[in-house]
Amino acid sequence: MDILQWTALELAAAIKRKEVTVMDAAAAVLDSIESREGRYNCYITVDREGALKKAEDIQRKIDSGELTGPLAGVPMAIKDNMCTEGILTTCASKILGNFVPVFSSEAVLNLEKAGALMIGKTNMDEFAMGSTTETSAYGETKNPWDENRVPGGSSGGSAAAVAAQECFFALGSDTGGSIRQPASYCGVVGLKPTYGTVSRYGLIAYGSSLDQIGPISKDVADCAAILEAIASHDEKDSTSVARDTDFADALTEDVKGMKIGVPKDYFGEGLDGEVKEAVLKAAQVLRDKGAMVEEFDLSLAEYAIPAYYAIAAAEASSNLERFDGIKYGHRAQEYDGLHSMYKKSRSEGFGAEVKRRIMLGSFVLSSGYYDAYYLKALKVKALIKKAFDEAFSKYDLILGPVAPTTAPGLGESLADPIKMYLGDIYTISVNLAGLPAISVPCGIDSKGLPIGLQLIGDCFQEKKIIQAAYTYEKARGVFGTPTIENEEK
Repeated sequence: MDILQWTALELAAAIKRKEVTVMDAAAAVLDSIESREGRYNCYITVDREGALKKAEDIQRKIDSGELTGPLAGVPMAIKDNMCTEGILTTCASKILGNFVPVFSSEAVLNLEKAGALMIGKTNMDEFAMGSTTETSAYGETKNPWDENRVPGGSSGGSAAAVAAQECFFALGSDTGGSIRQPASYCGVVGLKPTYGTVSRYGLIAYGSSLDQIGPISKDVADCAAILEAIASHDEKDSTSVARDTDFADALTEDVKGMKIGVPKDYFGEGLDGEVKEAVLKAAQVLRDKGAMVEEFDLSLAEYAIPAYYAIAAAEASSNLERFDGIKYGHRAQEYDGLHSMYKKSRSEGFGAEVKRRIMLGSFVLSSGYYDAYYLKALKVKALIKKAFDEAFSKYDLILGPVAPTTAPGLGESLADPIKMYLGDIYTISVNLAGLPAISVPCGIDSKGLPIGLQLIGDCFQEKKIIQAAYTYEKARGVFGTPTIENEEK
């Protein structure tokens, strides 16, 4: 079997058995990147020399018994909005085109402690603002299932890299669905943890009350192992939470007696027929396995998008204020005075979508509009959380689609930003309420594109969604990989 087809856990086990070395795994991934990157553009930076050197160090530690974890020696990729010491970190923006951090984000450090091997930094929508990975200053990423389609966003580079076998797993960040939606479009597994489970220290902020780092992997077992590694309480992040992190214990095929709610609101107008059919078929699989599955009304779904974009844009406007061309990042070459330097540096450095959201955020925070928009959005956010609390008083999980359609064509979404925003309708409520959710492949449409199933849990109930996702995945069987199918044609 080709080493690239193994899951992260299978590879780590093979390394422990001395069937392959960390150097073999690193070389296989780097060769895959070299041969496929011209087609997919998953990476912004590939640290070939550093990865090969680090692979030897990790191999020595595995041989000496210093590294024994389930991810030791596994090549991984990191979304390019997480700081990595000594390695370019751009947020896919011109304004950070020369930024090399002097420290690494906590999530990256935790994976390195677990013995995982970082290969490079993945492409993304600029400052995580977008749903297609087309707003990147480094060019669009393409979907490995169909190169004429988007991989989703904003963690599209991470999802496409996993699907294209250019890494064994990757980290993404999820502000309004940015892990789950690209995972759905690329036919891989993506998990957004409960807000506060993974430290945001070193994550370059988009919406601070919504952002959460999470894993993108080939299967649910890998996802659980990665989450175990990155979840930790961090004194450097005041929102991080101390909690049990034995998520791999939930990898059991058992949903007997589990109550699963299916929101009627998620299956109405706007949902593609093939997506609806695949998701309801997945619900039936869980019902056949012993879960109680029933429909219910989840109110306020239609208010989630306006509330989310008011809050996220307001926080983005505040967070991106620091990029001014003074301490780091891009600075305009010609300017007349300090104000001119700020204006020109930001005008040259930021792309159109980022500028749009900065202006929207500045507007909703401005005097005279703060109460009408931002404060009202915060009230709606509280009502959405209350609606989920009521739902979870009756159900263990909520089941629905990840996105209304499968991956759209390149260029389609950017032509109509509102349509792109509406594509987040099933994912953003999860971020507003701080809940955990997972995307698992559940079918392929008539165009040959993957469809994702979303399972949502109550706060700190990752084990329940992992258990249900694992049970479904085992019943579904092997999903397949796009790269091999495309290259055999």
